[in-house]
Amino acid sequence: MELIKNVEKATPFSVADQVQYESGKVVSLTLAQQPASGMTLFAFDAGEAISTHAAGGDAMAFVLEGEAEITIDGTPNRVTGGHAIILPCGVPHAVKAITQFKMLLTLIREA
Repeated sequence: MELIKNVEKATPFSVADQVQYESGKVVSLTLAQQPASGMTLFAFDAGEAISTHAAGGDAMAFVLEGEAEITIDGTPNRVTGGHAIILPCGVPHAVKAITQFKMLLTLIREA
């Protein structure tokens, strides 16, 4: 069974290089999707956004490069490359690209 997909195994790689920016788009690449967990890479063009929504588990948004505004329960947070923020289960959040940015989103749900 392949639990992590879309990347070469047993070989060092740049996480940020696995997903590329596209003008006017949010690009995503699923690395893992299981009932209790998931990992997805995102590349946001500057100004692009994901509207307010809530997830069925806790998520960690780790910004690989660039700068994002991640709003959690109405409170905006600036998150830059090398930093992360936890998006609590069931709490509304939204993501907006201040500059082009890439992030690794890891979602953990109860099994």
